[in-house]
Amino acid sequence: MEERDGEKRIRYFCEETGECEVGVDEILVAAGRTPNVDGMGLEEAGVKFDGRRGVFVNERLQTSNPRVFAAGDVCSAYKFTHAADFMARAVLANALFLGRQKATALTIPWCTYTDPQIAHVGITKRDAARAGVEIDTFKQPLRDVDRAILDGDSGGFAKAHVKKGTDKILGATIVARHAGEMIGEYTMAMANGLGLGKLSGVIHPYPTQVEAVRKTGDLYNRTRLTQTVKKLMAVWLRWQRGK
Repeated sequence: MEERDGEKRIRYFCEETGECEVGVDEILVAAGRTPNVDGMGLEEAGVKFDGRRGVFVNERLQTSNPRVFAAGDVCSAYKFTHAADFMARAVLANALFLGRQKATALTIPWCTYTDPQIAHVGITKRDAARAGVEIDTFKQPLRDVDRAILDGDSGGFAKAHVKKGTDKILGATIVARHAGEMIGEYTMAMANGLGLGKLSGVIHPYPTQVEAVRKTGDLYNRTRLTQTVKKLMAVWLRWQRGK
């Protein structure tokens, strides 16, 4: 980032075109958050914490004092209101009703409310590479989605990562004006064990931008049409015509 000729400029790398540059009105730098754990008597209660990561919890959100639980920004890597909401629900179940709910089992999406919005859930391609997980990626540009074309918002995309050789969704990213609403479909599928191929069969009102999500399911299903399957279908159709 730099200021040149009285204008703020940002240079960034784009997969499609390489290095790009854009002029902007203002540049916002987010410095992050610090857990508010001072003066709470956590030491006396036997609750372990530090000033950078906050309160330490296990996967059931139990602190080092088994009678004390924590939820939300003070203990979570996902510092979002919706993440705190569902972690608090897990705490209520575990603390009051002998539940065994795990925070690690939550499928938590996030959205950055820029224009267009950037929404994500699960792992990224970089996460998969670091973990040594092989994936297949299916990307649907919005330029091929009718509603996005009508709205003049055809610059984004919907992208899904699945475990290689399967349709199990491991992560997804959407860049679109309404990405925050659209990412819920991938999140629901991941939370309920639905494969990407199943999303291909979900009927949406026409025209809507969420069609991009369904189209990633179509992209996956096309990979199942191998040469062997094509030959078998050709034989079947010839037989059907000859009946």
